[in-house]
Amino acid sequence: MTDAILFAVEEGMARLTLNRPARLNAFNADLAHAWKDATAEATSRTDVKAILIDAAGPAFCAGGDVIDMATTMGASGAEITALAEVINSGIRSLTESAVPVVAAAHGTTAGGGLGILLCSDYAVVGSRSKLGSLYANIGLTPDLSVSAQLARAVGQRRALQLVLQDRLLTAAEAVEWGLVAEAVEGEDAAAEAERVRARGEEIARFWLAGAADAYGQAKRLVREQPERSFVEQLGEEARSIGAALETPDAQARVAAFAAASAKKTG
Repeated sequence: MTDAILFAVEEGMARLTLNRPARLNAFNADLAHAWKDATAEATSRTDVKAILIDAAGPAFCAGGDVIDMATTMGASGAEITALAEVINSGIRSLTESAVPVVAAAHGTTAGGGLGILLCSDYAVVGSRSKLGSLYANIGLTPDLSVSAQLARAVGQRRALQLVLQDRLLTAAEAVEWGLVAEAVEGEDAAAEAERVRARGEEIARFWLAGAADAYGQAKRLVREQPERSFVEQLGEEARSIGAALETPDAQARVAAFAAASAKKTG
């Protein structure tokens, strides 16, 4: 049986590749449990400083495997709830970690796939990409963090426009809305998918080449902000920058910056 997720760690970067291409990487039980295990490992390893989520085949993620739900699982509400909780565990692992996450989301991202994209901190799509909710088309409601994170990303009014229509955003619209950071082009769909994956890896490598731990703590501060009052957030910022300054990496970078500045003004 083919692994539902391909997982590898190389030079500080963990790559999680959704690997059900024939079903547009829609989640079934195998993918759900593989996702939970892979995200837990990626966020718990001390050698991982950046995480890349990408996908095999023509699309990033079509959400839940509705056909599998109806035929294999019998579409039991209790089973679907339990499966969603398994996937949610992986989403929490990523969003609550101090490791920056980039999603390389070529092709279509729909339904719960939006939740997978939203648990990244930086998202890249292709110029041909389409993104939407589409839950109500089959009588279902948003899950996998879509209702929790979509409005934070694009604002409540735009989130409502997306979940109350069967609209698929173009890549340009997704960038304009702030749902994704950038879109890249390719000569055809396959070439574009490779460029999206390559750009995602480039972003992860950028974090690794810089102050990787500081990027991770910056991600944590922004992600955790809604849980704190303004005064509490100021206190956490002050504590975090003080802790950062005590690290050898920050001390070396501050000293190098000071020396370069002195040389310019000397």
